[in-house]
Amino acid sequence: MSQADCAKPLQPDWSGSRLGPPPGWPPCLRVTVDIMLNSPAAMLLMWGREQVMVFNPAYAELTGNASLHPPGGNIPTVLPPAWSWNSAVIQQAWEGVASHHPGQSLPCLHNGTVGQQILDLYYTPILDGAGGVGGILCTLAPGRAAIRGVAAPASLRILVVEDNADAQYLVCETLRALGHAVQACASAEDALPLLPQQRFDVLFTDVSLPGMSGVELARLALRQQPGLALLFASGYGDDFIRHLDFPAATLQKPYDIEQLQQALGKIHPRPGPAA
Repeated sequence: MSQADCAKPLQPDWSGSRLGPPPGWPPCLRVTVDIMLNSPAAMLLMWGREQVMVFNPAYAELTGNASLHPPGGNIPTVLPPAWSWNSAVIQQAWEGVASHHPGQSLPCLHNGTVGQQILDLYYTPILDGAGGVGGILCTLAPGRAAIRGVAAPASLRILVVEDNADAQYLVCETLRALGHAVQACASAEDALPLLPQQRFDVLFTDVSLPGMSGVELARLALRQQPGLALLFASGYGDDFIRHLDFPAATLQKPYDIEQLQQALGKIHPRPGPAA
């Protein structure tokens, strides 16, 4: 990003975000977002317990993630590493305690590659005016060490089924950065015809899909490819998989890159090339 580009004020359109139009925001949120969008420092705000994500251009530039479009304003499908690296730090911030954590090595999707990025992290609780914490502001600064690539798990052939276009793009971009071969569909009905044509190692599907559910898709997919590994993305936890009549794993939304890596690291590619 050029210096001239940084000087241009960001004119965000909040109409499609979970936050709604700014006139309806609490004053503390409006002030915080104004500061963020006019700051040269990389800043990331998680607002509310549902964790609506807002960030400035400096944050998008620091992370180098092409899927990030400032200022955000929605719940992320994949949690940013600054929010998932230490749950105790985040809980402390929700309790109103600011903290500084220099030299943290976080797994980040940076310029199409997953690597370790060294960052100094500053967490500031944003008080809501009623004695509580409305959100948490994280300011990020590059640490002294350089980004180091990390070994990717064995390459897998993954069929992703996700009806939200933004979430599908982010998940596929992350999986490709991890070294996997990915094909994506927006519905179970679109995914089923691909199974007789191609050999996949993993079906990674949202549970709630328009039309046929992800669970029914998985059941039918196993009939066509019995060795297929099944990974569900769900906003309802993993209780439902205990009642399935087939083995499966689950990631609760929002999940982070490390959780995704760990889930895929337990799956081994099946022999034989893709058809």
